[in-house]
Amino acid sequence: MPKVTDTWQWQLSGSLNTSIDAKVYDIDLFDAPLTTINALKASGRAVVCYFSAGTSENWRSDFTRFTSQDMGAQNGWPGERWLDTRSANVREIMKSRLDLAASRGCDGVEPDNVDGYSNNPGFPLTSATQIDYNRFLAAEAHKRGLKVALKNTVDLLTQLEPDFDFAVNEQCNEFNECGGYSVFTNKGKPVFNAEYASKWVNDSTARATLCAANRAKNIRTLVLPLNLDGAFRFSCD
Repeated sequence: MPKVTDTWQWQLSGSLNTSIDAKVYDIDLFDAPLTTINALKASGRAVVCYFSAGTSENWRSDFTRFTSQDMGAQNGWPGERWLDTRSANVREIMKSRLDLAASRGCDGVEPDNVDGYSNNPGFPLTSATQIDYNRFLAAEAHKRGLKVALKNTVDLLTQLEPDFDFAVNEQCNEFNECGGYSVFTNKGKPVFNAEYASKWVNDSTARATLCAANRAKNIRTLVLPLNLDGAFRFSCD
């Protein structure tokens, strides 16, 4: 788990729809009911558990473990701030989250917001500090028997591919960044892609063109709502 040909479903909010015919389900680490995780696994699905590794989210149960020094600038989503990923405390919190993923029976994890260095996080993060942090996450996940996804971080794909088992990407088609993912697919590692642009939601001809291009690249593409609430789903597979 997973294979380059595996289909996927990604839903992080709303009532989880477990009836989708997909091999890999990517769901929220904290919010997904344990009964749902168990049912998905019993039906032969692989479960990937999402958490933010690069931002604090003020509604999470472990939010109070972050210190004021750990948290920097707002990242554009309500209640979220970039984290200083060099912080030993931040890394201990992430180890605890990986412990939680293993204890809940997740097969893999999707650590999000692992490209803070390329934003304006409020800390002097660099590509070197980001590579160090992302490799830390991958190594700690593997210690716990978890597969691990590289989320976005398109400028560091070549450097980080050896450390990660698969990739989750948002909008590489919209931003013409999908070509770099050949470093994953050429190694038989899956690339799970989500697109949100209205042209692919509303225009079936445009969507068919998108899907044909991504199937040729061996990329598994979904067209989804931005808030990932399961309101609709168009699959290229």
